[in-house]
Amino acid sequence: MKTLKKVMAIAAMAMTACTTAFAQTNLGADCGCPSVSSRATVLLSTLATSGGATDGELIASNTILDCSKTYILDKKIYVPNGKTLTINPGTVIKGRAYSTADSAVALTVEVGGKIFASGSPTCWIVFTAEADPMDGTYSINNKGKWGGICVAGKASNNLLLANNGPFQAGVGDGKIAVANGLGTFEGFSSSNSKDQFGVNTTTGSFDDNDNSGILRYVSIRHAGAILQVGGELNALSLGSVGRGTTIDHIEIISCADDGIELWGGTVNLKYCASLFGNDDMFDFDDGWVGKAQFLFGLKTSTADTTTSADADNGFECDADDQKSNNLVRSHPVIYNTTIIGNNKSYLSSDNSGIAAIEAKELTEGEFYNSVFTNFRFGLNMIKAVGTRTGGFEAYHNWANTGGNGSNSLKVKCNTFVGVTYPVRIDKSTAASAGTFLSTDTAQFYTTDLNISVSSVAGMNNVWTMNSSSNAVTTQVDAIPNPALSTTGCPVAPVDGFYTAAPYRGAFSPSGKNWLSEFSMTQIFGMVNGTQDCPTDINVDGTTNNVDFLQLLGKFNQSCQ
Repeated sequence: MKTLKKVMAIAAMAMTACTTAFAQTNLGADCGCPSVSSRATVLLSTLATSGGATDGELIASNTILDCSKTYILDKKIYVPNGKTLTINPGTVIKGRAYSTADSAVALTVEVGGKIFASGSPTCWIVFTAEADPMDGTYSINNKGKWGGICVAGKASNNLLLANNGPFQAGVGDGKIAVANGLGTFEGFSSSNSKDQFGVNTTTGSFDDNDNSGILRYVSIRHAGAILQVGGELNALSLGSVGRGTTIDHIEIISCADDGIELWGGTVNLKYCASLFGNDDMFDFDDGWVGKAQFLFGLKTSTADTTTSADADNGFECDADDQKSNNLVRSHPVIYNTTIIGNNKSYLSSDNSGIAAIEAKELTEGEFYNSVFTNFRFGLNMIKAVGTRTGGFEAYHNWANTGGNGSNSLKVKCNTFVGVTYPVRIDKSTAASAGTFLSTDTAQFYTTDLNISVSSVAGMNNVWTMNSSSNAVTTQVDAIPNPALSTTGCPVAPVDGFYTAAPYRGAFSPSGKNWLSEFSMTQIFGMVNGTQDCPTDINVDGTTNNVDFLQLLGKFNQSCQ
């Protein structure tokens, strides 16, 4: 069965060049959309009031973008409180290049505003750079060409006026003074209320069930405008977004900063991919307590391991960047991820982690049944307290030697493949660094059932791609086969959000993976889109010439 998978993969790679261009120029054809090249161009600023030279708020109570046009995000465009932005399947929105930090464009859903961007597996909604011809030739090296998408909600965070760093508490509507709980998106001015998230300024309270809308089958490409070191825009920024919001099947391509970053909130993530970014694939801070399942991360080619700028983490995990000890602490529960690094050891100014899981700033959280490969560090935990009061850090939450005394940081039943240092403290590379104890080793491997191996059957984690031409020469196979065991491990509960998945990693070892054929991973042929296929094609209980003839008719198609 594995042989069939490889044959199909080779055939798919041979057709990549023509498939890439067709899938992009023909985007949305299944939804009745015209070819991308024939669509009229509309400036989004013409649908908004002018807030000045660089921004504006949408005018209509429900602004509808459809795939008959290509929309140019030419300013910072806001979806105001009480208004809605609806984006139909197959629609393309292009972000205009910026010349100064202040002119970087972004789409921001304000607190109380809503976005309904619900694409489909064959009709993605695409946000990309204005210079992208949408024919597959725009290099993945093009990063930070526009800002990104920001969604602001009313759910909980742990920001306080006295110690919230770059965030500003502000005041409400003049009747209620807001002393805490209000933050500003990274990179924006803290004085602009349109860029703030968190506490409801009318009621003075949080709403953890807040609903900011739907993002589904959305691809965000070449975003991440850099306003200053440490003050970049992410592809998708989620500030205090509530669990009433739906976010699934999100694809991030070539962001100059983090793929998805969350500041507080209760929102859940499912089926999300973050590829080729310069910073973290997934980043959370300030009390995010949501759920996540089926996350996939991929760094640039393993051929570039020395000078590439993309040097940071799979997950960067913080409870409070400003060492405040504020509650709520970040505590997401995450199942079934696959994160593929590139063995990077070179550090740059704002990239200093290079860990699959960088656990710091007193973070809590739970990571189960996942696969991490090609990182210098697997799980790295900060133990040195530094200037933090109280004497505890992320390590103490994991080791149950302090913190809140409840093993509130759990990393269990994960497989680390080709990771130089699977578990470390304070990024020490010494085998016995004084702060790392024999009990830590026992907990990581014996108690928590984590595994460190050099390779996994069926998985190819060493791949090559020309990042200038986007040509893939060695394909990623992200699917261990046979499935990695979860015996003795917690399996994702069937609770209305999680899907039962008794295997380690983001992809099932049988059937069809969740990466749509119209996602960039499949269009470029970067990732094997098929798992082992049955030889009994017609499912009659026998493999014979009838199955063979049916296979010929479906050659180069994915398994169902």
